[in-house]
Amino acid sequence: MSLRQFEYALAVAEEGSVTAAAEALRVAQPSVSQQIRGLERDLGVELFSRTPTGLVPTVAGRAFLRDAEIAVNAARRARATARAGSEELAGELVVAVQMGLGTRQLPGALSALRRRFPRLEVTVFEEPNPTELERLARGGVLDLAIMAGPCDEGLYDGHHLGDEEFVVVLAAGHPQLAADRVALRDLEREPWVRFDPASALDGVLVEVLRENGLAPTTVARVSQTATAVRWAAHGLGVTFVPASAVPPGHEHLVRPVSPAVSQPVVAAVRPGAGPAETALLEFLRQETWYRFAQSWVAPPSTASSAPVV
Repeated sequence: MSLRQFEYALAVAEEGSVTAAAEALRVAQPSVSQQIRGLERDLGVELFSRTPTGLVPTVAGRAFLRDAEIAVNAARRARATARAGSEELAGELVVAVQMGLGTRQLPGALSALRRRFPRLEVTVFEEPNPTELERLARGGVLDLAIMAGPCDEGLYDGHHLGDEEFVVVLAAGHPQLAADRVALRDLEREPWVRFDPASALDGVLVEVLRENGLAPTTVARVSQTATAVRWAAHGLGVTFVPASAVPPGHEHLVRPVSPAVSQPVVAAVRPGAGPAETALLEFLRQETWYRFAQSWVAPPSTASSAPVV
């Protein structure tokens, strides 16, 4: 068996056919078919079932593919580490971000990383679902993840980057914009623009409102923080997001809440991290992980001149 066969099998599983896998890999179709047949012969099992809609992994195939993915990712990291003389570092760095965190900080850190390692490719997953984030981590797919701490120290080492304060987003003209901070109890009758029920972000909202004796009335659910902010700005309902997730141009509609809500932001890095992960971690540390008063300046008509911390 070879890593190439592993890569071909993973491509077939992802694409659902040998033809599509060959196109994705930019190789001839007979080569993929031959490698898959040879792999099945060596293993003594059938990895894929042939169905009218395409190739589907068998039970044995699914078990094999889980470990094959780990092996391929480990080989990729080993190649990248071996080439890491300096600017010669090449390969792919896979990063996952818990939805809403690092929205303003990650682009700057990635730009700095790109300048240091111009041949490095970076893939970023925005994963709102903690279960999916854990699946990627346990599958050996991720090199670094940005998440609300803590992380599973058995899989990754956690590095505290800072604290992210949560803010409420209101429509233009909302009476609560006159306040420096919005008391959560004053939002009792408001409809909410929320997120997927399985997401960590929606879990924060539910927990915060429950602790303050409030039951949210849901008017809509969205999958992106920027969408939630824009919908709230248009008066559909209020929403609750990390401060850095507020898109530029909407800062005047944002207020911190009372009591204040914040979460630690953690970079989860694989033990024995290579130069790319180490460099990205350092660049993330250099970014500003701020609370509300350090970030937003509201228009004079709605903001107090004194900072709120």
